[in-house]
Amino acid sequence: MTKDIDARCAEMVKSIETDATATGSHTGREKFSARVLTAIREVPRHKFVREGDQARAYANGPLPIGQGQTISQPYIVALMTDLLDLTGAERVLEIGMGSGYQTAILAGLAAHVYCVEILPDLATAAEARVRALGHTNLSVRVGDGHAGWPEHAPYDAILVAAGASAVPDALLAQLKPGGRMVVPVGRGRTTQELLVVSKDAAGKLSQRSALPVAFVPLVKG
Repeated sequence: MTKDIDARCAEMVKSIETDATATGSHTGREKFSARVLTAIREVPRHKFVREGDQARAYANGPLPIGQGQTISQPYIVALMTDLLDLTGAERVLEIGMGSGYQTAILAGLAAHVYCVEILPDLATAAEARVRALGHTNLSVRVGDGHAGWPEHAPYDAILVAAGASAVPDALLAQLKPGGRMVVPVGRGRTTQELLVVSKDAAGKLSQRSALPVAFVPLVKG
């Protein structure tokens, strides 16, 4: 990255850290892990937005990417990633690739990322962007995210980057005992909660709300 982009990225990370402190009483994460922040720094966000939006690529806010989809606010990307508590050995299921920005961050933190995206054009472009950064530890499937990807289950962690009306049963079934899922749940974009769903060693589920959020809907089809 050029010096100008490095500086903009540094400002973005500083803004993420400020938001983490401000929301820590709700999320339980006043500080994000050094691994997550390093991954955020290493992914060139301007390569995951439309050409006309590159000047705003490092602002701490969402941007449209076409087909009614968005690239999430960097703080939300960092929060959702941090809530998964990845150590590097995990197999992660990502629902909703979008531009591939979240995928690239997960690929830098996990052993393998299995991605499901319902829009074929987005899936193709997102995979190309992530692989162009040198990541090979991802598999991509075009399909309905509600169904997950059962052939590769169970997963150590699941990240859903679209708002579901309820936590999909198929995803709960594909979460490994001891695993964790982060998923926006609610009806409409103004009533969603970011849920952290945990499954203990015996398979018992528990959940808590980390923060109110606004995501595009998790589309069925």
